[in-house]
Amino acid sequence: MSDLRRIGVVGAGQMGRGITHVCALAGLDVVLADVNAEVLARSLETIDANLGRQVARGRIREQDKDAALARIATATDFARFADCDMVIEAATEKEDVKRGVFKQLVPRLKPDALIATNTSSISITRLASATDRPGKFIGMHFMNPAPAMSLVELIRGIATDEDTFTATRDLAVKLGKTPVAAEDYPAFIVNRILLPMINEAVYTLYEGVGTVEAIDTAMKLGANHPMGPLELADFIGLDTALSVMQVLYEGLADSKYRPCPLLVKYVEAGWLGRKTDRGFYDYRGDTPVPTR
Repeated sequence: MSDLRRIGVVGAGQMGRGITHVCALAGLDVVLADVNAEVLARSLETIDANLGRQVARGRIREQDKDAALARIATATDFARFADCDMVIEAATEKEDVKRGVFKQLVPRLKPDALIATNTSSISITRLASATDRPGKFIGMHFMNPAPAMSLVELIRGIATDEDTFTATRDLAVKLGKTPVAAEDYPAFIVNRILLPMINEAVYTLYEGVGTVEAIDTAMKLGANHPMGPLELADFIGLDTALSVMQVLYEGLADSKYRPCPLLVKYVEAGWLGRKTDRGFYDYRGDTPVPTR
């Protein structure tokens, strides 16, 4: 089981294409699936461009890029996953969406195939129960952007087999990542700490303590953060930030995790950050401009 050679990835969004990138570059064959053929095509273009940047910076060779791209196949249905050793789900951070994916995915997998979810906050035990193989199910949470970030959180569900954990840990190391084990509690380690900080920054804006620019500047210069919390929220996606806060609030029943009403308002407006060109900053011009 520890020798995982062919990997499937569900979802050709930001995380899915990043995971595909690192797997292919590490010498693994990858099948990237998405229901939208146009999204798949754009994702391949993005992977090509990102590999090109690594070549330009001297991190990989041109032949490494060509070999990685040759290892990637795409599909608009799950039938192509029939010979995959592991499938990594990287769909939208909504439990009903992920459960729907697993319902369609499971019948198309070989009996010994592992399933990993890239969820950033949802219960691994609960997601595993939507499959026919809880023992072969695990959380494998890549950081964003996956090609640049070295951490991978590994989360066992209550039924996850030790062999599944070992194989997934070995895969993370093969991908050049540092695996860290986290318990199956809402948002795990990184987002349990990071997202409440971002939510508090939104509250600070909501209550008029500081402007967008003042809050981000204060945290960059006062706490030595490379990116301000509101800028980071835009990068993550405000819808994803809200989803994680809702998981924390509902899962831990503690008022300190209540999502800020202003965060809810931005998501309701469709201002989700960089991916929609507007969030706490407006990205439609040459330079990002604060929206508050």
